[in-house]
Amino acid sequence: MDETEFWELIDATREEAEGDPEEQADLLVERLTRLDPDSVLDYARHFEARFNRAYLWDLWGAAAVLFGGAGEETFDSFRCWLIGQGREVYEGAVHDPDALAELLGDFDVEIDGDGEEIGFAADEAYEQLTGGETPDLGIPMPGGEPSGTPFDLGDDEVLAARFPRLWERFGTA
Repeated sequence: MDETEFWELIDATREEAEGDPEEQADLLVERLTRLDPDSVLDYARHFEARFNRAYLWDLWGAAAVLFGGAGEETFDSFRCWLIGQGREVYEGAVHDPDALAELLGDFDVEIDGDGEEIGFAADEAYEQLTGGETPDLGIPMPGGEPSGTPFDLGDDEVLAARFPRLWERFGTA
């Protein structure tokens, strides 16, 4: 599976699920189990590389604006969800997290942003196909702190100044 096929699979399942991340995760598992185990591992590598690439202070701040605060687990789940939104939204957000103000339609904290199950789709599909756990993908995990300049994720003034468009649309103040 190459990068184009990865994004096509993400887009097709998101559209079929009508944006519901749980349904999208189920569809991903269903589609991945139609592939051979090596293709599932290719998908997993693409996903993991993008998950790690999105380990950025500014994206964490954007998640904090959208959720009214975001701890580590919320941020991890948000990054999975962000990948599930497709290449345009993902790349736009990684490049400029404040652009999420324009890239996102409505954002419902009860449904949107929670992509934990999307993050486990490849593992579930691989286990169904082989009966075993996903092997080490050979992709190093990001160490310690996210990339970028740290800031206080709990300070509304900092968030509003750093993400003016996102704050105007989704901020809590």
